[in-house]
Amino acid sequence: MKNLEFSSALDLSNLIHRKEISPLELIQFYGERINLIDSQLGSFAYVAIENAIEEAKIKTEILGKTQDTSTLPIFFGIPTAIKDLYPVEGMPIAYGNGFIKDKIAEYDCGIVKKIKQSGFIILGKTSTSELGSLPYTESIGLPPCRNPWDLEYTSGGSSGGAAAAVAAGLIPVAHGSDGGGSVRGPAFCCGLVGLKPSRGRVSNAPVGDYQGGIGTHGCLSRTVADSAALLDVISGYVTGDPYWLPNPKNSFLDGITQETEKLKIAFATSILPGGKADEIIKQQVEKIAHHLEDMGHILTDACPDFTSLVEPFVTIWQSSITGSGFPEQILTPMNRWLRERSQDLGNYLRALHQVQMISRQIIAFFDDFDVLLLPTYLKPAIKVDTWADLSPENTLQSIIDWITPCPPFNATGQPAIAIPTGFTEQGIPIGVQLVGKPTDEATILQLAYQLEKIINYAQYKPSLITL
Repeated sequence: MKNLEFSSALDLSNLIHRKEISPLELIQFYGERINLIDSQLGSFAYVAIENAIEEAKIKTEILGKTQDTSTLPIFFGIPTAIKDLYPVEGMPIAYGNGFIKDKIAEYDCGIVKKIKQSGFIILGKTSTSELGSLPYTESIGLPPCRNPWDLEYTSGGSSGGAAAAVAAGLIPVAHGSDGGGSVRGPAFCCGLVGLKPSRGRVSNAPVGDYQGGIGTHGCLSRTVADSAALLDVISGYVTGDPYWLPNPKNSFLDGITQETEKLKIAFATSILPGGKADEIIKQQVEKIAHHLEDMGHILTDACPDFTSLVEPFVTIWQSSITGSGFPEQILTPMNRWLRERSQDLGNYLRALHQVQMISRQIIAFFDDFDVLLLPTYLKPAIKVDTWADLSPENTLQSIIDWITPCPPFNATGQPAIAIPTGFTEQGIPIGVQLVGKPTDEATILQLAYQLEKIINYAQYKPSLITL
């Protein structure tokens, strides 16, 4: 079973459907890797290997009795994990908080039900920043989540555990969520594909929404095809959703191989209010812009000014700490400070109104362009504990200066995909993101797939965790 750890979920699915490997063999293989490697990474908040093995035994029996395996779900027997902000029945749910890590969930949330229905076997819960509020995964009472490419660096956040697990070959594909770059940022830090779908594409059932629709479930994978296939699985309306989109006529997976028409693509390496991207990241954007021009697209240096969005977005973002209902005494100092700043309901409603108005202006930019090419973050991944000694005010400003290119498209609800494109001199992954028109995941998935074939990033693997 050589090199299975860096196989795509779809390649593993083909092996299972051809009966060249069983779900039990696959789960045992990944379980052994988690046991050997994750103590270095901290990518899992909880490992459920015994339950996974029992489920894999049942699925292996079903596979052996099934003559036409095309009738089995696409991800039948494939291991994955769920971000620890979302309940999986019978597993702990701690929301990235070290004080309540023994609380057991009593039900599956909607995204988990869809993932199970598609045949996945859930190996456990992936680590997250406390309440998903920060772009690095470091909580009191829990080990920090580290980057498989260099253990001194962060894997990002808040889907840091999911990204580290996929990049390290502990699972082939993972669920994440993105409320300000929390899928795209970890993908950027760990050298993965990170897809944030359009608002309303994926249900957040059974709960509602208290952040004005800025958050959504998303996908982390090593290939564009895996993210497209996972999006097919998790998409769709559930009764009572506050936002929803009709399902596309064709699957996202089938659509990635379609040729795109000549597109008008804007790009930028300097983004207000964050300023200029680091030179190494600027070079990545320019490299991808040249590739897109060679593909026949029309490139223009242009980008909206996001300055007026920052203050109201932060107001909404920090309100989630108050909305969580967590008592102040068990929160990290940063989240405690954010909670103290967000007590006024009137401020929240005014901020929501401002974000909606500013979002209209940003989306109007796309009247003239089909896609926007930007850095994912303005600077490469930071080291673990980089900001541990900063005041909350300085930490917040440091976060804004780092992640500026991501939150605007949570505000607008547009789809965006982060793709890996290279490395820093220290060997840390970096990349870019493609932002599409509202509801147009298809175009950015097609472009990302075409660029993936040119860049051939999948040839690179983190040597620290290769056994």
